[in-house]
Amino acid sequence: MTSTADVRIALTTIGSETDALTIARTLVDEHLAACVNVLPAMISIYRWKGSVEQDKEHQIVIKTTADRVPALEARLRQLHPYELPEFLVLDLAGGGAAYLAWVGESVRETKNA
Repeated sequence: MTSTADVRIALTTIGSETDALTIARTLVDEHLAACVNVLPAMISIYRWKGSVEQDKEHQIVIKTTADRVPALEARLRQLHPYELPEFLVLDLAGGGAAYLAWVGESVRETKNA
């Protein structure tokens, strides 16, 4: 049974909605994420290579388990067009038992995957 200690939320941002949807679908198809939310465009202001930049980006919220985080990060870096993609992993303070179990089942590696 998966618990809050096992489930993680990973975050990244990306400029193109098409890229965001492609990455989201790939992560779910490959059992690296149970669910990926692609949020509407937002404005990001950040420092990059000595300059302050402003761009439209989509926040991507990824639900996975602790044991899948290394593979998720590696795959995200392969798929992501940014030189340095955001990759933040958050622990959970709580969650519904049935939902947590579903996340665990959804990212479990299968022999056919």
